Amino acid sequence: MQKRKSAVGPIRLTSGDRVFYAVNTILLAILALIVLYPLYFIVIASFSDPDAVLGGRVILYPVQVTFEGYAKILQRTDVWRGYLNTIIYTALTVILSLLVTIPGGWALSRKSIPGRKFLMIYFIIPMFFGGGLIPFYNVMSSLGLVNTIWAVILPSILSVWNLFMSRTFFESSIPDGLVEAAKIDGAGEFRIFTLLVIPLSKAILAVMALYYAIGQWNSYFNAMIFLQNENLYPLQLVLKEILIASESTMGGSGETILEQYRLANQIKYVSVIVSSLPVMLLYPFVQKYFAQGVMIGSLKG
Repeated sequence: MQKRKSAVGPIRLTSGDRVFYAVNTILLAILALIVLYPLYFIVIASFSDPDAVLGGRVILYPVQVTFEGYAKILQRTDVWRGYLNTIIYTALTVILSLLVTIPGGWALSRKSIPGRKFLMIYFIIPMFFGGGLIPFYNVMSSLGLVNTIWAVILPSILSVWNLFMSRTFFESSIPDGLVEAAKIDGAGEFRIFTLLVIPLSKAILAVMALYYAIGQWNSYFNAMIFLQNENLYPLQLVLKEILIASESTMGGSGETILEQYRLANQIKYVSVIVSSLPVMLLYPFVQKYFAQGVMIGSLKG
């Protein structure tokens, strides 16, 4: 009979236990396959022959490898300009978001702050109710932000969910006794926050930076609504325009239409890879902070 070690000694596994673990393993493997295979298919389809993809011959491995789709995408100057714009938008959003979210979360975690309950309700309301797109556009227009980079950045610098996660992290991770000891030593609120709280909050800083960076990197709706200058388009909107253009310009003979459809189909897969690759490369460096921050932030709330 198989044995499993524990803190108090080996535990004997019954036949029922082995069946339970086997069923769990099979179910988890199936779920992992369901999640991972579409991602894997996008990767192999992006550099497979479009005819093979359309014919259903690309299943487990690439067929007739070609990088024509990548060449078509990466040789365009608007794609590189979109990359640069997205990097700028993402960097500014992360910096401004951390400057707003982290101090806000720390303030809401302090029970001594005046009007704390009112502020909590004030922040909760926008989580469930919005003014609508037209009033939102009117506000941005009246502030003179339409067709500027701030129309993309400013609406994204505060997420109420992230604010509450930061508050919960501070409540569960920064002991009140530590703060009181710093006050006894003569430290003021600003000094306590910058020299005591921030160095102890690397986990939540990394998590918030990751959340805001991914949110802004994948965002295109605000840019689509507020930007008319194509030089300001982020990468997601540039790729969207390329894909729409490749699908809507089909015309001519049957062979020409087929060729355009093949290229449009390949560009669709290439666009996913091109837009997702930077985020996938960033994630391993913040993975440990991501898991740690989410777990700590979920202890209380």
